[in-house]
Amino acid sequence: MSAIQAVTTPGEIQPSEGYDGFVGWVLSLIETLGEVGVGLAVLIETFVPPIPSEAILPVAGFLAYEGRMSAWGAWAAATVGALVGALIWYAIGAALGRDRTRRLVGRIPLLDHADFDKAEAFFVRWGGTAVLVGRCVPLVRSFISIPAGIERMPIGRFSLYTVLGSGAWNAIWVGLGFAFGPAIRPVLEEWSGLISYAAVGVIALLVLWFVVSRLIRRVRTA
Repeated sequence: MSAIQAVTTPGEIQPSEGYDGFVGWVLSLIETLGEVGVGLAVLIETFVPPIPSEAILPVAGFLAYEGRMSAWGAWAAATVGALVGALIWYAIGAALGRDRTRRLVGRIPLLDHADFDKAEAFFVRWGGTAVLVGRCVPLVRSFISIPAGIERMPIGRFSLYTVLGSGAWNAIWVGLGFAFGPAIRPVLEEWSGLISYAAVGVIALLVLWFVVSRLIRRVRTA
């Protein structure tokens, strides 16, 4: 179904109703532009992490359930949008380069050059796996491309891992939206937010642990 055909009619359910602000605008973009809107929404999410794909993609699946777009088209558009965003972050990492990024890290409070060196060694060892798994983790998926660009991971390999990780993640959420159909709203409200908050909570705890451990280490070495 074309993007023009995806424009909603008065009698249809509007999945964006009840969502205010930027998230509501992104969801209305999908309703208006169809598959193209899905790709744009996922691309935007790459640069605005608070917009969760866990809310965007089930809406695309629901619209596919109603016949207002193609489920395969929505999945493909979402995966292309994720790849384009990842490649932009990859280019930023490549443009910054190792030495410049290392200097920037050294200026961040509680970080030093040794932290960059450890992160670099980790990515050299687990780069492909980090990109693949990172595409399924909120916040991480927006920035995992930067070290890939810094390390100049072969672009074909990077793109393959990105497509595999993003494709699997997108298929899950588009599929859920299609499977639940009209019940998508309670699913979104109860589960997608919970999953996003849980992931962000885990990341926040890791950051807290990092900050506390660094402060303790500095006190001991003072």
